[in-house]
Amino acid sequence: MSTVAVAKSFRSARTANFTESVIREMTRLAVIHGAVNLAQGFPDFAAPVDLKQAAVDAINADHNQYPITWGTKPFRQAIAAKYARTYNLPVDPEREITVTCGATEGMIASLLAVADPEDEIVVFEPYYENYHPDTLLCGAVRKLVKLHAPDWTFDRDELRRAFSPKTKAIIINTPNNPTGKVFSLEEMTFIASLCQEFDALAITDEIYEHITYDGEKHIPMITLPGMRDRTILINSMSKTFSVTGWRVGWVIASPELSNSIRKVHDFLTVGAATPLQQAGVMALQQHDAYFNGLSEEYVGRRKAAIEMLEGAGFRCFVPKGAYYVMADISAFGAANDVEFAKYMVEEIGVAAVPGSSFYYNSALGSQQIRFCFCKKYETLAAAGVKLAQLAGRRRF
Repeated sequence: MSTVAVAKSFRSARTANFTESVIREMTRLAVIHGAVNLAQGFPDFAAPVDLKQAAVDAINADHNQYPITWGTKPFRQAIAAKYARTYNLPVDPEREITVTCGATEGMIASLLAVADPEDEIVVFEPYYENYHPDTLLCGAVRKLVKLHAPDWTFDRDELRRAFSPKTKAIIINTPNNPTGKVFSLEEMTFIASLCQEFDALAITDEIYEHITYDGEKHIPMITLPGMRDRTILINSMSKTFSVTGWRVGWVIASPELSNSIRKVHDFLTVGAATPLQQAGVMALQQHDAYFNGLSEEYVGRRKAAIEMLEGAGFRCFVPKGAYYVMADISAFGAANDVEFAKYMVEEIGVAAVPGSSFYYNSALGSQQIRFCFCKKYETLAAAGVKLAQLAGRRRF
C-alpha cells in the first residue's frame, strides 16, 4: 500500500495575512513608469549640509564599529537634552532611551517587548500600514477605532468600547500618517484616562512632531499626568532632518519597559549605524529655530499640493500636520482606489498610494488616495502639469 506525501507549508501562519508594503510598491512602479513619485514619504531635496558633513566627519574619525546596542552615550544624552529643552521632560539617557534602526524598528521592538499572543492593541483607522503586520507578528489582536473624515475625529464611546481588560496598549500616531490629524490636548487627555482606567500602555509614534500647521501644537502623551511610566514614545531623525535612509530612531520609556525593549532590539538589529548616531548629536543640538522652521517650510508645499490636487478635481482633506494629503476620488467615477492609482502611475505619470492600504476593510478606503508633498516645488509643479490631464475627466 503506497502513501502519498502531503506537502507541508513552509510559510509561517503569522505572515499569511499581510502583504508587502503598498507604499514601497508604488515607488517601484513610479520608477518603472517614470512617474512623479508622490507616493512614498521621503524628500527629494537635500538633507542639511552640516548634518551630512557631521556624518562624513564621524566616518573619518573612525566611529565605524558596533555601538553600545541601545545607542552611543553622546547620542542618548543629546536626545535627553532635546526633550528637556523642547518639552520640559526629564529623561534618563542611561535607563530610558533605546536607539533603534528607525521608528519602524522602534515600533516592532516595543510591541514584541510588551504584547503577548491574544493581548489586544487598539489602533485608530486609517493607520500607517506597518501597524497591521506589527500586531500580527507579536500575535496580538487589533481593535480598530475609526477616524472620521473630514476632520478625522473619533467617537469617544466607540473608543471606550474598544478597551477591555485584555487591552495591552493603544497606538497613537500624531501628527498622523496618512490623515494629517494632530490629536488635541482634550483628545489626548481622554485617551490617557482610558489607559489609566484599563491599565493599558500608550505607544506613540511622534515622527512628525515638528511638522504642524494652522496653530496646531504637538503634545507628547508622555508629558500628561499619570502617563510618564505607561507611555512608550517612538521617534526618529528621518522626517525632521530629511534623512529617511539613515534609519536612526529612538524609543523613550520607563526603565522597566526600556529593559524589555532593549533586549528585543539587541536581537533584532544589534544597533543603529554608529557614525550616523554621532552626526545625530549635532542635529539634535540644533537651535530651536530649525525645528520651528520646519512647519513654515512645509506650509508652502501643502498649499501648492492642495491647489494642484483641487485643480485636477480631487476633494482634499486638509492636513493639520505631517506632509500628506488624503483626497477623495469619487468625482472621477473610478471603480476603486487601486485601479485609479494604477491608472495614475501608468497613464498620467503620477504615483500616489491607494487609500485602502490604510484600512483593514479595504472598502472603507476605496474612494481615497494619499499624496505626499515633501518634495521640491519643481517636483510638485511637474506633478501638477501631469495631473491637469485629469481635469474634466469623470469616468474611467
